[in-house]
Amino acid sequence: MRKTRLREALFASALALLALPAAAAPDEQPAGTGLPVPRFVSLKADKVNVRNGPNRDQDVAWIFSRAGLPVEITAEFETWRRIRDSEGTEGWVYHSLLSGRRTALVAPWMKTGTVPLREKAGGDAAVNARLEHGVLGALKSCDGQWCRFSGPGFDGFIEQNQLWGVYPNEKID
Repeated sequence: MRKTRLREALFASALALLALPAAAAPDEQPAGTGLPVPRFVSLKADKVNVRNGPNRDQDVAWIFSRAGLPVEITAEFETWRRIRDSEGTEGWVYHSLLSGRRTALVAPWMKTGTVPLREKAGGDAAVNARLEHGVLGALKSCDGQWCRFSGPGFDGFIEQNQLWGVYPNEKID
């Protein structure tokens, strides 16, 4: 029991040190991609190990088993990305398991009901389909209010605030 607590304290200290800004030489760039954090990406593979820390020695906390799921990058450390899923769970994944391809989930916070997919952007446009919560699709474009959203058997426009995988008012071309 004592070793476990010591290990947890050491791990917490190591994470705290990782959060501190590193002193860089004047001509050096900080580690990471230089892309904005946070940002949304998607899972590239059908099997993605999510670890407790940013290296392969860390335990696997859970495994994603569906390519294309949107995740939010909340931090970068060398070749590792800390991600958050639609349920708010966070962990670390190796960068090559992520894709810049934008996807989204339909209202994963809903437990019942459907969300209309419209023929055109706008609340008065004809409804093409009604999508259940958790439906995964590709983001084709977003204007800050409406997104063109498609997947197997559907293509249309959905209100941006009904999707997880895109920020409020974010524009995507």
